Amino acid sequence: MSSPYSTCLSAIDAAHSLDPTTHTLPDGTTIPYELHYAQKCTSYLQKLTSTPSEPLSLATRAQHFRRWEIPRSSYPLTRIGYHSWRSALKTRQASLVHTICLDSGYPQEIADRVASLIRKEDMKSDAEAQMVEDVACLVFLDDQFEAFEKGHDEEKIIGILRKTWGKMSEEGRRLALGIGMSERARGLVGRALGEKE
Repeated sequence: MSSPYSTCLSAIDAAHSLDPTTHTLPDGTTIPYELHYAQKCTSYLQKLTSTPSEPLSLATRAQHFRRWEIPRSSYPLTRIGYHSWRSALKTRQASLVHTICLDSGYPQEIADRVASLIRKEDMKSDAEAQMVEDVACLVFLDDQFEAFEKGHDEEKIIGILRKTWGKMSEEGRRLALGIGMSERARGLVGRALGEKE
């Protein structure tokens, strides 16, 4: 008999597998991008803690749940538009996964906790919410940054890196400094951190 955790995780990954955007792995095979992203998130969570709770594991795995269905272009390409898009995503993702948790057999309080972590509530006082944020920042730096920085002004990239660094815990920052990057990307990170100090 399946546990609520395994049932919920399977449902989350089944949804990730519907992402029409693909990611090419080093061996040349492709997988849906959101499944790749979710697997990366779990990998970084395991580096942050060897004993994650079930709600933390599920929230980390699902923090981009069905994100491709609401593209950035569906909101105005302004700072306010960006923040509105991010806020709408978090609310929607939390709600959808909350339902999956209940359908998988979890009690209300566990479903509520998973949703709260996806929304990253109370990061200053909630160590698990901070870990969800750390994971998001680490996967951005590891998996998305080099492609992202090529499409933006250097000063904007420096600002984004400084904001990313400011959102991370000390342990998250330690892991970030160990990420392999190109010489150019590493230089941008070094410049951002140098300007912050």
